[in-house]
Amino acid sequence: MSEHLDRIKGYILDLGLTVVAENESEDLVVVDDEDSGIKQLVIDCEPPIVVLEQLIAEVPAEPGGLFERLLQMNNTLVHGAFVLDETAERIFFRDTLQLANLDMNELEGSVGALSLALAEYGAELLTYLKK
Repeated sequence: MSEHLDRIKGYILDLGLTVVAENESEDLVVVDDEDSGIKQLVIDCEPPIVVLEQLIAEVPAEPGGLFERLLQMNNTLVHGAFVLDETAERIFFRDTLQLANLDMNELEGSVGALSLALAEYGAELLTYLKK
C-alpha cells in the first residue's frame, strides 16, 4: 500500500466512512456513507492527484434537457462536477484534489460536496431518469 493510500484510509476512517472495497495495487478504495447518500464512492490515488468518483445513474435513452441541466447544476456545486463517461452512457460525480498536500479537511469538503449535491439535486435527477 502506498503512503498516499494509507494516509487517505486514515482520513476515511476518521470521517466515519465505511471502506467496502480496496485495491492496494491500484491505490484505490471504495467507500459508503449511507447517511449521506454516498454509495460506492471510488477514491483513487493517481499522483499527483486523488480522484473521487461516484456513479450517479445511467443516461436514459431519451435524455431530453438532462445534459444542459447537469451543466447548470455544476455551476452551483462547491466542489466537483457531474460528468459523463467517455461513451456518454453514465453520469458520475467527480472531483480531483492535489495529493501532495491533501489533508482531512479537503477530503471531507469533497465528500460533503457530493452529499450536498445528491441532497439538492437527487430528486430532480430522478425525474429525468424515469422518462
